[in-house]
Amino acid sequence: MENPNRVVLVDKYGRDVLTQDGVLYTMEKVEAHRNGSLHRAISVFIFNSRNNLLLQKRAVDKYHSPGKWTNTCCTHPLPGEFPLAAARRRLHEEMGLITTLTEVFSLSYHADVGNGMLEYEFDHVFFGASNHNPIPNPAEVADWDWVSIEELAQDLIIDPEKYSAWLRQCFNEVIKYMSQEHRK
Repeated sequence: MENPNRVVLVDKYGRDVLTQDGVLYTMEKVEAHRNGSLHRAISVFIFNSRNNLLLQKRAVDKYHSPGKWTNTCCTHPLPGEFPLAAARRRLHEEMGLITTLTEVFSLSYHADVGNGMLEYEFDHVFFGASNHNPIPNPAEVADWDWVSIEELAQDLIIDPEKYSAWLRQCFNEVIKYMSQEHRK
C-alpha cells in the first residue's frame, strides 16, 4: 500500500502534478499543510431519510483542526488511489459505514487551520445516504450527531469557529447543489 502520510499534489484544475520524469508528485502530508501546497482531498456528506446530515467531531489528537465539528468524513487519497475509492475507504475507517457514494462537485479552497498549518485543497465532494448510526473510530472521531441543514446553516453563522475550515468553505456549495437537485 502507498504511504498514507503522503498527499498527491495537483494543479488548479485538479490534475495530478508529475515530476520531470513523469512520476506522480507527492509530498509528506504535514509538509504540504505547512507549505500550503495544493493537494487532492475528499469530503463525504452522509444524509439520512429525514435529510439530516451526519457530522463528526474530530478527535483531539488530530494534527490540525482537533475537536472541530465537520462533515461525515474527510481524507486525502493515497498516491494512485481514485477519489471514490478513498472516500469509501475512509468512510468505513472513520465512521464504520458502508454506502453508495456519488461525487457531486469539486472545489478548491485556501484556509488557515491553525498551528502553522494551511489548507490548500482541491476537494472532491461526495454525497451518500444511510439511516445507520455510525460506529466511529475513537482515534479519528470524538463525537457525532445528525443535524438538519437549517440547524447547521444557523450554527455556522452563530459559532463558525466550532467547525472545520473546509466545512465552512464548501457548505454553500452543498446547499446550492441540494437546491438544484430539489428543483429537478
